[in-house]
Amino acid sequence: MSAAAANTKPVTELKKPLPLPFAYTFASGAIAGCTELLLLYPLDVVKTRQQLDTAKTSTGMVQTFKNIVAQEGPGRLYRGILPPLFMEAPKRAVKFAGNSSWGAFFTNNGQRKNTQSLAIITGCFAGATESFVVTPFELVKIRLQDKNSSFKGPFDVIKHSFRTSGPLGLYQGMEATFWRHWWWNGGYFGAIFGVKGALPKATDKKGELLNNLVAGTIGGFVGTALNTPFDVVKSRIQLHGTGEWTYPALIQVARTEGLGALYKGFAPKVLRLAPGGGVLLLVVEALSTVFRGYLGPPYL
Repeated sequence: MSAAAANTKPVTELKKPLPLPFAYTFASGAIAGCTELLLLYPLDVVKTRQQLDTAKTSTGMVQTFKNIVAQEGPGRLYRGILPPLFMEAPKRAVKFAGNSSWGAFFTNNGQRKNTQSLAIITGCFAGATESFVVTPFELVKIRLQDKNSSFKGPFDVIKHSFRTSGPLGLYQGMEATFWRHWWWNGGYFGAIFGVKGALPKATDKKGELLNNLVAGTIGGFVGTALNTPFDVVKSRIQLHGTGEWTYPALIQVARTEGLGALYKGFAPKVLRLAPGGGVLLLVVEALSTVFRGYLGPPYL
């Protein structure tokens, strides 16, 4: 054997960093979710009001906002924020931790190359997981946001639900919530994967932040466009406590109010969730970088 051959070392392939442990993805998602909620919650109140309006000619977003402030006071724009605030940590945490866990499952811990199809199905499964956590909080929030709500607060809604529908009453609208999160997460994470692949590769931290903001914003728009009809039906089922199935309810709304009714509340919803999706991704990615640096290899 020649000296050159003897000194030749085998080339070691660079391994991809392992997914962060669940506790760290949970913390990242929780902090990101609370940040987004506190910034953009009034748009959620406006969205719900529009979705609950069954008139064929509904009031626009700006006028709905003005009416709430003029007739009920600006504080009403934050009515019902406690349930989603308590929910936001587990909701966003489950969203991103679930996406990370399902992604590890579908790619065999990174051994299988991720594709846009895998990113979409991973997001859908993460959304399905998330729906089991958020349904009770969503029901309480909707009943507090309603214009005609006479509930004193979240616990009043919970007591009323237990009294009239039993312990499972808080899970009314579970099926519609499932579909809402299935389609939003699938669209959101699928779009992020596609947009990130299409954007020029970032060469510095500033470029990486910009790419995350653009991808997250587009992902938020795509997810909102896909899931708004399910959100309209969910809001109505949870307000009235009906046991309707989602897809027949979609057909009923389209027949009685027109197809456009399935997109009531779309403007405030997309104004919240498109930039909100960007904010979420920015915060999650920033915190993930911090956590990876703290943990070191094999997460770095």
